Amino acid sequence: MRYNSYKEGSTDIYSVIVNIPAFTKYEYRFVNGDQTYESEFVPDESRVGYNFNDNRWMYVDSLANDTSFVGAILFGGNAPAGLSLVRYKVDMNNSLPVSPNGVHVGTSMDAFSPTKVRLYSFGDSIYEIINYFPNNTYAYKYFNGNVSTTTETITGTCSVFGNRGLTLTKDTAMEMVCFSSCSACAPVSVNELSSKTSTFKAFPNPVKDMFVISSAQGEVIESVTVYNVSGQSVKEILAINNESATLNNLNLSSGLYMVRVTNKNKQTQYLKIIVE
Repeated sequence: MRYNSYKEGSTDIYSVIVNIPAFTKYEYRFVNGDQTYESEFVPDESRVGYNFNDNRWMYVDSLANDTSFVGAILFGGNAPAGLSLVRYKVDMNNSLPVSPNGVHVGTSMDAFSPTKVRLYSFGDSIYEIINYFPNNTYAYKYFNGNVSTTTETITGTCSVFGNRGLTLTKDTAMEMVCFSSCSACAPVSVNELSSKTSTFKAFPNPVKDMFVISSAQGEVIESVTVYNVSGQSVKEILAINNESATLNNLNLSSGLYMVRVTNKNKQTQYLKIIVE
């Protein structure tokens, strides 16, 4: 959809107000004219960046005043004049399930609020968001939820009095880090175990409308829960008490899902499935 912007007085700023649903990711770009070839070239830091998508993007949360103000971003630039872009990225794969209240980032600019800035996931339990700040030194931390008790625990070389630190001097896309860690999450394959004594597998994979969870070592399955990329439970079977479990009539949209399998000893393993 194309929106016409309007010049603000005698400035070189053009703006537009649109009414759109909250809790949704939107893609956009600016066009200096009315032809496709007159659109801006979006810098890497601001791009969606997946599947060669070169649009800008933003996640619209439901703020207290129901308004999301982007700011006067420079045409072909990353941020409004006098500010720098910060693109936060956190990997939640080692902290599943993700809270149904979302993943948030709190900064020293907002008293580390666990509610003001909600992150968006493009898939595979990676969450990110774009903010704009003056160049300065900041502290921040992530929350797996929207209350202060859901904060991550930061220790080691990246800890700044229990928070993460950032000295902002230019537009910055943060390095991917694991929740409660100073580094990226260890790679997790479909068959990798969260417990050395658990050996659950999911098949067939990719999935259509059903799949089976089984154990190669006679482990008894107590429950199976399927989560979408937003961390929401979309399918659950309890009190299974068997070495295999069949989940059918899934009726799920195509995409990536995480499956949590719990055995009778309360040990869990996460498996990734792809629904066709």
